[in-house]
Amino acid sequence: MAEPGATAVSVQGLRKRYGDLEAVRGVSFQVARGEVFGLLGPNGAGKTTAVEILEGFRGRDAGEVRVLGYDPASRPRALRERIGIVLQECAVEPYLTVREVLRRNASYYPAPRPVAEVAELVGLAAMADVKVAKLSGGQQRRLDVGLGIIGRPELIFLDEPTTGFDPTARRGAWDLVRSLSDGGATIILTTHYMDEAEALADRVAVIARGQIVAEGPPSSLGGRDVSEAKLRFRLPEDCSSTSLPVPVHEVGDLLEVATTDEVEVLHLLTGWSLAEGVPLLGLSVERLTLEDVYLRLTAGGDAGGTVGAPGALADGVPAGRSAERWTPAP
Repeated sequence: MAEPGATAVSVQGLRKRYGDLEAVRGVSFQVARGEVFGLLGPNGAGKTTAVEILEGFRGRDAGEVRVLGYDPASRPRALRERIGIVLQECAVEPYLTVREVLRRNASYYPAPRPVAEVAELVGLAAMADVKVAKLSGGQQRRLDVGLGIIGRPELIFLDEPTTGFDPTARRGAWDLVRSLSDGGATIILTTHYMDEAEALADRVAVIARGQIVAEGPPSSLGGRDVSEAKLRFRLPEDCSSTSLPVPVHEVGDLLEVATTDEVEVLHLLTGWSLAEGVPLLGLSVERLTLEDVYLRLTAGGDAGGTVGAPGALADGVPAGRSAERWTPAP
């Protein structure tokens, strides 16, 4: 039986080696039930291997892993009925219609969502009787998401869910993820889009060179919530910066103030502006973005040269997942 509790996924000291390459080196983290957890990292960092171990499609060399209370290495049917997986690419029969593919996959689960409901959720209701071969790339990606949620899963693995989406479709997918989370689903998200991670994830972990190098809410990862802020603005052409109440330096055609106390500096600048009647044109306040922090944390490239190993994929290891295996059927 699955163990009760508030933790959906628990990983302690996870290790995985391929010959001389240790792809995952002592990774530990937990995911709470109902949480959207982002796992970020460059190609070759060990991210894909770690997720495949959680999904039950790779064994581990060391460490403890529990997914909804089960050890995924044994791939119990009771676990597979409760998880959904959205791969970057799924091998779907091209001559079946959207409705047929969804109906077939729904039959693998004990309490699936209605096919019409899923088609509506992923924006394919109007394409339900269209064959998969006739779908555009973005529409096929929507179908991938539909197949991942048809079983009404408690835990969903989303692997680059909006790759190939236009901006409108991406925002629609984000709304779907939020609605699934609001409905109680736990979501593990892998993405290379930092704005996507920031918009969706409650917490993120950054993995580089097989180890987690930072973990926390996107807003505070790497101390970005207390990092130095940069205030930038322009003055009218007939105004000199020498009369400003704080020291500035020029960055192109802008004036910049770097500070860890932007409230005080803004008070001084805006007070001066109002008193002198001089506008601060284009005034903006910027902190480190999530992408800035991510790039600093992962500096050093693609995980120690794992990419490009013979017969390798993203983590420098052989492919472990087949789309035809993503069902709870024994």
